[in-house]
Amino acid sequence: MKLFHEVRGCSLAVDIVARELQLPLTLEWVDMKTKRLEDGRDYFSVNSKGTVPTLEMPDGQHLSEGCIVMQYLADQCPGNTLLPASGLPRYRVLEWMSFIAADLHKGGFMPLFKAITPPEYKAIARRIVQAKLQWVDEQLAGRPFLTGEHFTIADAHCYTIAMWTRAHAIDMQGWPHLEAYLARCGTRPSVRAAEAAAAAQGVRERERAAATADAPTH
Repeated sequence: MKLFHEVRGCSLAVDIVARELQLPLTLEWVDMKTKRLEDGRDYFSVNSKGTVPTLEMPDGQHLSEGCIVMQYLADQCPGNTLLPASGLPRYRVLEWMSFIAADLHKGGFMPLFKAITPPEYKAIARRIVQAKLQWVDEQLAGRPFLTGEHFTIADAHCYTIAMWTRAHAIDMQGWPHLEAYLARCGTRPSVRAAEAAAAAQGVRERERAAATADAPTH
């Protein structure tokens, strides 16, 4: 399978899940500014929405939306603890997935990344993020992961989004449970490997951008 992926985006969570499941993925990095792939192809030919992540499945079909892609991957490996097969435990994981995607990602952090967001609304968005993270911190009291003892797809998702606090200089000191949780997740081999792959691609992107800028124009 192939994952169309952005270096600094929420796609990281999908890569973490695949590594947890030991599912091999070919990573195809997408330039989200130009909507081009590394070979120059138009990314819209893969995903007409132009968003990441997108998973190319074994039959060649494409599946988009990170929450759905993570569920799909987990369901390929029956018996794993990343996503219970049925019942309320499964819905608890999906409950977290919905909150992270809607409230924390889109409703919280996303305006902070947008250059067109007015400064006064960015201040509001920061307060929204802080309120949501305060709530997450409270839920983590007395438990190692979001739904209990096991790392799930929701934890891969939450770790990825909550780590954006670093990009926006949001102080974590008031949330000791969340801070410990992120440190705990960050030690997992799957997380380290996914972050290393993203960092390596980031270096290649900067080198390519520098080479393009230095190229003579005629």
